[in-house]
Amino acid sequence: MSKTPALKSPVAVLKGVGPWIAKRLQKIGIEQIGDLLYLFPIRYEDRTEIKPLGELSPGQKVLVEGEVQLTEVVFRRRRTLLSRLADGTGSVTLRFFHFNKAQQEQLVRGACLRCFGDVRVGPTGLEMVHPEYKLISDGSDPPQNFLTPIYPTTEGIHQQRLRQLTDQALDIMKTTFPDDCLEGHLPEDWPTLVDSLRFLHRPPRDSVLEELFLGVHPCQRRVAFEELIAQRLARVQSRLNRVKENAFSLEDKSKFIAKLRAKLPYKLTDAQELAISEILADVAKEIPMHRLLQGDVGSGKTIVAVMAVLAAASSGCQSGFMAPTELLTEQHFNNLKRWLEPLGIEVVALTGSIIGAERLKILARIAEGHAHVVVGTHALFQQAVEFKNLALMIVDEQHRFGVGQRLELKRKGKKGILAPHQLIMTATPIPRTLAMTLYADLECTVIDELPPGRQPVNTVVMPESRRLNLVKRIREHCTTGEQVYWVCPLIEESEIINSQAAVKLFQNLKKALPELKIELIHGRMKFNEKEKIMRQFRDGVLNLLVATTVIEVGVDVPNATLMVIENSERMGLSQLHQLRGRVGRGSSSSNCVLLFKSPISELAKERLGVMRKTSNGFIVAQKDLELRGAGDMFGTQQSGLIQLKVADLIRDADLLPRVIEISEILMRDYPKNADQLIKRWNKHTSEYAYV
Repeated sequence: MSKTPALKSPVAVLKGVGPWIAKRLQKIGIEQIGDLLYLFPIRYEDRTEIKPLGELSPGQKVLVEGEVQLTEVVFRRRRTLLSRLADGTGSVTLRFFHFNKAQQEQLVRGACLRCFGDVRVGPTGLEMVHPEYKLISDGSDPPQNFLTPIYPTTEGIHQQRLRQLTDQALDIMKTTFPDDCLEGHLPEDWPTLVDSLRFLHRPPRDSVLEELFLGVHPCQRRVAFEELIAQRLARVQSRLNRVKENAFSLEDKSKFIAKLRAKLPYKLTDAQELAISEILADVAKEIPMHRLLQGDVGSGKTIVAVMAVLAAASSGCQSGFMAPTELLTEQHFNNLKRWLEPLGIEVVALTGSIIGAERLKILARIAEGHAHVVVGTHALFQQAVEFKNLALMIVDEQHRFGVGQRLELKRKGKKGILAPHQLIMTATPIPRTLAMTLYADLECTVIDELPPGRQPVNTVVMPESRRLNLVKRIREHCTTGEQVYWVCPLIEESEIINSQAAVKLFQNLKKALPELKIELIHGRMKFNEKEKIMRQFRDGVLNLLVATTVIEVGVDVPNATLMVIENSERMGLSQLHQLRGRVGRGSSSSNCVLLFKSPISELAKERLGVMRKTSNGFIVAQKDLELRGAGDMFGTQQSGLIQLKVADLIRDADLLPRVIEISEILMRDYPKNADQLIKRWNKHTSEYAYV
């Protein structure tokens, strides 16, 4: 009798997993059998009830059963396999554009099929395109009694295979339980880990789909709680590990900071001064700094970061300055050159578009240590880029970079022996409890004060019925030489639909304002096209820019003084605040118009009211946390912040104080449990613990 494999056994020992499948599974983080238990469904479908064919209507997603009446291959626009299914109450056509000979042989007249898919209207009546199906013996195979999980997957691994593999893992779990590392630390009425895992993979048919969709079922909350604890433990562990590393001690021996201060045309705020003193105290130590610099749009984060760059240059060391796009790299490069080159500090830029002899020359300057500051995009991580003595790494907009990319740049520290200090800047204000979970591995510095003279953006909430008046106002606005953003945010899942809506708006505005130079940016355009148009707007060539995507974070267009945001009632406060921050960057007063479609919900009214009343990003972020249920304050850019499988930082915010409390108890009193949780939820822990 063969021995039951353990959850720690390689996934290759499962039935149906050969070398090719094992390699594909590795892409989605499945290496051991137990990993399958932590590949959580992204949604569920109800396939527990067979729908009579006579009751079908377009738009339904249903399970049906019937006998094949006719199967044929037709050649019209493309080769298509059609199969007619009937059950005595009605019929439906199954349509396959991709098929093989084996399928043709299965779908013979008289075969009994069970299918699941979307019903739509076809040329000859109702049809299902590429439904999932299986052959059954008439009446002997009842429908399943649990909801069907839909898993995140990769090319070559179908849902059916993942369900078969998860079934095997669940069977193994009956005899080899995963340790419940939180036993004794949970409310008594919460489900156990084993019960929660079993439920999430195979919810009974009477489960409430809406509850699962919202992520509020007790089993989801139990697993989310464990995940948040594991993430915080990993970050606290990273912080402890960092103390064991060595770094350059950076001090301003050449008095560069005093020289730059003397040339600045403005006085730094008290908040900036406090941030500078915290950062300089950190980089003077021989332990690598890991600090998050939070500051609202326009609070002056870059000049604060530059003071650390001066300390590095004064100590004979190099700094890397990473930005998410070429346009933002160009902006940082120009600012740094203006500030630093008069002090004899060489600044170079390195992006993907710099090629040939020019690139080789820059790489040589970096390798020889002549280039003190290197500003760049992802190009900084490339193998060809070698620093002589990289001592400081500044990352602008952390959420645009993955942890793996930061790891790559960290390895470029002096022969991997001395770790660079890291300063991470973000314009996304993060409420304190979130920051303590997201960034438990980082010290936090907050610039909570705007420079004097910076005028708040006047925000107006307006129904879209007043659009014509708004167009007239834009004409007047642009005749004075000022510029306008008109944003069509992503409100549909389909990028095509969003792009079409923006194109229509763009065409209408061009027709209504023929005298203005108007351009359009949408998500389906090539990156280079978008960069070119953003440059034209920044340089004042365009009067009005229509955009579907979030306008580039941090790009300065001082002449842009009016922003219009469509469908504002469907957006989160933090998103609206980030967009609003693209205007008001010059000395002129600026306005933001939030268009909404009537009727509007009370919750949406309250959100828009917050935008009208305050321009403080931290107040906005806290309100966003309070007002939004499920959802993502950070848009879709969580990759660098924290990757979560089950938990949601907004929905599960009420768990965070307890997460912080329990994680500290585990670190202090149950280190083995803490270590097990870190390994369970964080792949490649040994490397990432030092990022």
